[in-house]
Amino acid sequence: MGADREGGARRRPMRAVAYAACGVVLLAGCASMPDSGDLRDVESTPRQDTEVRVFAMPPRDNAPPSEIVQGFLEALTSDDPQYATARQYLTGRAARDWRPEQSTTVLANGPDIEVDRATGHEDTDAFAFTLTGSRMAKVDGQQSYTPLGGQYSQPVHLTREKKSGQWRIDGPPRGVVMGQSDFQRNYVSVNKYYFASNTGAEPATPVTAVADPVYVRRRVDAMTQMVRSVLKGPTHWLGQVVRSSFPTGTALREGVTTLTPDDQNKLTVPLNEKASRAGRHQCGEMATQLLFTLRNLTPTVDTVALQRADGSTMCTLDEEHAETFATRGSMKRPAYLYFLDDRRRLVRIADGTGTEADPVPGALGEGVQKLSSAAVSWDERTAAAVGYDKRSLFVGSLVSGGALGNAVVQSGGKTENDRLTPPSWDARGDLWVADRDPARPRLMVLEHGTGEPVDVRVPGLDGRIDAVRVAADGVRIALVVEHKDSKKSLLIGRIERDDKSGDRPMVSVLELRSAAPELEDVTTMSWAGDSRLVVAGREQGGVQTMRYVQVDGSTPEGPAPAALTGVRSIAASEDERLPLVAYSVDGIVRMPAGAQWQKVVKDGSAPVYPG
Repeated sequence: MGADREGGARRRPMRAVAYAACGVVLLAGCASMPDSGDLRDVESTPRQDTEVRVFAMPPRDNAPPSEIVQGFLEALTSDDPQYATARQYLTGRAARDWRPEQSTTVLANGPDIEVDRATGHEDTDAFAFTLTGSRMAKVDGQQSYTPLGGQYSQPVHLTREKKSGQWRIDGPPRGVVMGQSDFQRNYVSVNKYYFASNTGAEPATPVTAVADPVYVRRRVDAMTQMVRSVLKGPTHWLGQVVRSSFPTGTALREGVTTLTPDDQNKLTVPLNEKASRAGRHQCGEMATQLLFTLRNLTPTVDTVALQRADGSTMCTLDEEHAETFATRGSMKRPAYLYFLDDRRRLVRIADGTGTEADPVPGALGEGVQKLSSAAVSWDERTAAAVGYDKRSLFVGSLVSGGALGNAVVQSGGKTENDRLTPPSWDARGDLWVADRDPARPRLMVLEHGTGEPVDVRVPGLDGRIDAVRVAADGVRIALVVEHKDSKKSLLIGRIERDDKSGDRPMVSVLELRSAAPELEDVTTMSWAGDSRLVVAGREQGGVQTMRYVQVDGSTPEGPAPAALTGVRSIAASEDERLPLVAYSVDGIVRMPAGAQWQKVVKDGSAPVYPG
């Protein structure tokens, strides 16, 4: 099984025995002693059916040091739940101390193996190699994915055991290391869910669920992995703005090692004593967290039952009743798609699938004020729009006869490109916009779209904000940032509010991280799911492309959107059943699921769904 290399080192055949009836593949690597210090490669594993589990072979007697290292690396990419085979390549002490769960390092290709010439002799009792490669990403102990760059270099030390005379690794690399294709085969991204703690939900209304994507091993009881992950709590990056309804210390009941739904698609989750003090409503929220999470993993679970430590049932929740406890972006099906027509009015099409566009009720649909961009609140009762010269931001009700008041924000930028970005609404009903004025670049939020704008702190921002889109959960924000070299990148930030600082809250966007590291110049973006965005941009040295990206910077499974020429803006709904819409050289076009791009109108621009 090893990592995936395209390098120039000599390739070794790999012995494989497949037991198709059992759905198991056993692999062992053949590697001979390197006769020079050249970089060696670990064979790429052939693609396997997702239902086939793959296990590595243990070390053979009298295997040379190079074969021990290669066999260990291959074992890291197996479906062995506790890496028992990989530990057989280690000394007893190293096997006890090694912590594979602490991290997984992803390389562009499999790790190269370089001989340490100072110890590269079999007639000694010690041998050393160095593993090298180009880093792509790291999955930490919380299963959180982070893109990385730079070079990977880790020593691997071996010793000849005195009693057996066999070579074993006594200094393994930290955690697990593998190539990108092996990572994609072995791991899957799954959203686990917590509840927003700063969205200001009204009492007795469903709380807002926030997706926290993590990576788990695909064929190593992913369901139980995800339940344990939810119980442990949110990842560090998201933990400041979400809460879990599970009492602190909640875990699976002692002795429970695996969870399996019954033939009625119900999963029973036995919990320890810490969970027993939860009340009925809290238990409903706990079950909702698990149900949202498991539905993201597999459609085979539609009911969750939580058990107390004594075996009695705390609560049972199905998918229909989960919506009474919490809502999430992918549940909010918009009533309309909105865009600007040839008269620069705000118009709408029912459900995004109709063909006839009608002006919105109110002043923004009357054409008195020509517009360059617009955003519609999540309840679709209010809209905000930037004037045609991008200098002024207006807010108006979407009701017949509604008047348009004075501008709520004005920019002093000298050119259109130095003025206001398109606005965006969050789940609280607050309005966000950035001013690109070089003399005073700033990100602003207006509570409920009215009053004086609050300047938002964005520590660590390196450049000028060119586009703003707030997630449906109201705690994450996507920013297109233009840097000094005029290239634009897509960054995700965490929204934190301090409402105790006086009459005007202090709002910050913290810990910006890249969501599209492979694109060197981003044109436009939109949220397209609970933790997914659709992005148009240019790869290094390439042409414009369109793709889906995860908020953690990884690439989700599934096909990218079909190619489209000259994309200027994108509109996607977090309800993934609705069509993707774009403004391109062909006007307003849309792409329903499973179909190709279709023209909606030739003379139109700036399409948006609510948000």
